[in-house]
Amino acid sequence: MSFNKNWEFSELSKEAFNASRPFSFKDYPTAVFINTGDVLLGKFLHSTISCGKELPGQAKKALQKNDILLTEIRPANGRFAFVDFDVKNYVVSTKFMVIESRGRVLPRFLYHVLVNQISLNEFQRIAESRSGTFPQITFDSIAHFPVPVPPIAEQINLVHFFDAIQARLDLLKETNTTLEAIAQALFKSWFVDFDPVRAKQEGREPEGMDADTAALFPDSFEESEQGLIPKGWEVGCIGDFSCVKGGFAYKSIAFCDKGFPVVKIKNIVGDGTVDLLDTQFISDEMASKTTRFALKDADVVIAMTGATIGKTGIIVTKGDEIPYLNQRVAKFEPNIHGQDNGWLVFIAFQNSFISDQVVNNASGSAQPNISTTGIESVRLIIPKNHVLLDVFNETVTPLFQNWIANHKQSQTITEIRDTLLPRLISGQLRIPEAEALIEESTV
Repeated sequence: MSFNKNWEFSELSKEAFNASRPFSFKDYPTAVFINTGDVLLGKFLHSTISCGKELPGQAKKALQKNDILLTEIRPANGRFAFVDFDVKNYVVSTKFMVIESRGRVLPRFLYHVLVNQISLNEFQRIAESRSGTFPQITFDSIAHFPVPVPPIAEQINLVHFFDAIQARLDLLKETNTTLEAIAQALFKSWFVDFDPVRAKQEGREPEGMDADTAALFPDSFEESEQGLIPKGWEVGCIGDFSCVKGGFAYKSIAFCDKGFPVVKIKNIVGDGTVDLLDTQFISDEMASKTTRFALKDADVVIAMTGATIGKTGIIVTKGDEIPYLNQRVAKFEPNIHGQDNGWLVFIAFQNSFISDQVVNNASGSAQPNISTTGIESVRLIIPKNHVLLDVFNETVTPLFQNWIANHKQSQTITEIRDTLLPRLISGQLRIPEAEALIEESTV
C-alpha cells in the first residue's frame, strides 16, 4: 500500500496494543458474554445476560468504549466490531483481540483501517500461513501491519465519510427487512391465522384485498388431521407446488482461482441472503458441462445439511456473473404445472414451523442431512385450488423486486467502498473524488 508523501505512516504495534483487561465477575456476577460468533460485520448480535458461573473458560476479557474487536480465528469471516456504547458488564472471549489505540490514531479511524477487505484478506493470508488446527492470527503476527497517521482533521473527515457509507448500507438492509416483514405478515394472515376466512365467517369483508381476491377464500372451517382448517383446503406439502433440485457434486480438482462462483452450504448465511463474495470458482469448460445447475436472480436455495440445514436464501447476482449450485444445496423450481411460487416458498421457510420440519426429518448422526424429496414433503395447509397461491406470489413479487434492487445497490456500494478505502486511508484519493465515484456507480 502506497501513502501520501505528506502523511506519516507507522505500524500497528506502535499505534495500538492488544488490551488484556481481566473481567471482574466479582463486580458483575451476571454479564453479557460475547464469543467470536456473536459479532458480525461491525454489529453485536445479542445482549443476553448470563450468570458468570455458567460461562465457558474463555470468557475473560473486559471491554471499554472505543475498543476494536477482531477475531483471531479466520479473520476474513467478518467477526469484528467497534465498541461505541457502555460495555461495563460485557465479557469477551480470549479468541478476540481487543485493540486499543495509543492515541495518535483515532480509534474509529483505526477500525476502518483494520476491517476493510484488503486488510482482512492480508490477515487471512497470515493466518493460513501459520500451523495449527484453524487459520489463526495473533496481535504479534500483524504487529508490523502498516497504519497511516494523517492529520487529525483528515482522520475525522475520513471517519465521517466511511460512517456515512455504512449508514447508507444499514438503511438499505433495514428497508429490506421491512419489505420482508410485510410479505411475512401477509403469509401469516392468509396461510397461518386464516384472517380472511375468519372475517368472512363473521360476515365482515377481509381487510387489505380486492373483491376478486377475497372471493378465493372460503367463509367457514372444517375438521382435519391438524384441527380446523379453511373449508376446501388441505394439509398439503411443498412438493404440491414446487420442485426441489439438488446441486452438482463438483470435485475439488474442478475449482480454480476465477471463473463462475459456486454456491456452497457456507454461503447460505441464514438471514435470507446468499454470500457470493466468499466463493470458489469453476472454469468456463466445467460450467458448460453443468449448465442445468446455473442460478439466476431471484432463485431460492436451501441448505440440505450441516448447521444451517433448512435455511433458505435468495440469489442476487453481481453484474453478469452466473453462480452454480453445489451439492448439498438445492433450489426450488416451478412444479409440473408450471407454477412459480418461489416467494411463497422463501417466506414459508422463514417460519420455524416449516424449517423445523426439515431439521426434524433430517437423518445422520455426524451431521444432519435431508434429501430433496424430504424437503418436498414438508407440510403446510394450502387451498386445493392453487390459484390463491399464485395470487399471493404475484402480490409479494413487487416487494421482492425492490428487495433485490436494494441488495444489488448494497453490493455495488460495498465493492466500491472496499476498492476505494485503501486509497482513501493512504491519502492517494480525496473524499470528493470518492463521493463522485460512488454516486456515478449507484445512479
